[in-house]
Amino acid sequence: MDAAQIEQVRRFNRTVTERVGVLHDRYLGRDRPIGEARLLWEIGERGDDVRRLRERLGLDSGYVSRLLRSLEADDLVAVEPQPQDRRVRTVRLTEKGRAERTLLDDRSDDLAGSMLQPLNAAQRARLVAAMAEVDRLLTAGTVTLDVVDPGHPDARHCLLAYFAELQERFDTGFDPARSLLPDAGELRSPHGLFLVARLHGEPIGCAGVKLPAGAPAEIKRMWVSPQARRLGLARRFLTELEARAARHGYDTLRLDTNKTLDAAISLYHSFGFQEVPAFNDEPYAHHWFEKRITAPSAEQR
Repeated sequence: MDAAQIEQVRRFNRTVTERVGVLHDRYLGRDRPIGEARLLWEIGERGDDVRRLRERLGLDSGYVSRLLRSLEADDLVAVEPQPQDRRVRTVRLTEKGRAERTLLDDRSDDLAGSMLQPLNAAQRARLVAAMAEVDRLLTAGTVTLDVVDPGHPDARHCLLAYFAELQERFDTGFDPARSLLPDAGELRSPHGLFLVARLHGEPIGCAGVKLPAGAPAEIKRMWVSPQARRLGLARRFLTELEARAARHGYDTLRLDTNKTLDAAISLYHSFGFQEVPAFNDEPYAHHWFEKRITAPSAEQR
């Protein structure tokens, strides 16, 4: 890791924490620290379950429980078990909590305005664009990739969303029954694997690779949620699946795609895939690709 880059990140963190006022226990001039204020904002108008809040904020259960107890003591939230499963707790804002959240929103707007006000129009545009890029890159860094069974609920969620998108985008529509869908067993070890990407615990993408005996490895069913695009996730899927195929001894990686998926086709070209003659009878494919791969070095493992 580059030492100068590390120092720049640390300098940025110091500037931001000082500028947004998180060093004080009375965030935005209220009688609570930023952790409690952020939790109020995340709960929102409709409430949420505690587990999802914990995953979304990346906090351990003990700390979230302490924050909620403090907010309950101030009559800002109500925490209750779900009737259908009392192990699952839900939290909602009280009337007083909604008023506090509105006040925090107003003061947050004022704080944001105070950062922009001293700058000229060009500087404001640069700062806002830079913040959007930082937000996107930091979000990308929180996405996890996990190997799951193709029958896992998160895997099914992604595949159903993927099929629905193909139905809308393909000129002919998309019928999974007509496609050469891999059997679930082809995407389970040792015959293959299936990855699910999650952001704050929620599934946002998937990709699988078949690892057949005596044939090249083949990428199947790669999809990224529209809300998670521009995070570099498709390229990350390709990198991960290529590395895993190479570690299993494969020297060739294959995939096929439809002519309407322009962004995917451009990605494959940029990632080193070359177009080849058709190697299967996939009725929805118009382009077939292959890439020669090598085992990762010791530093890449």
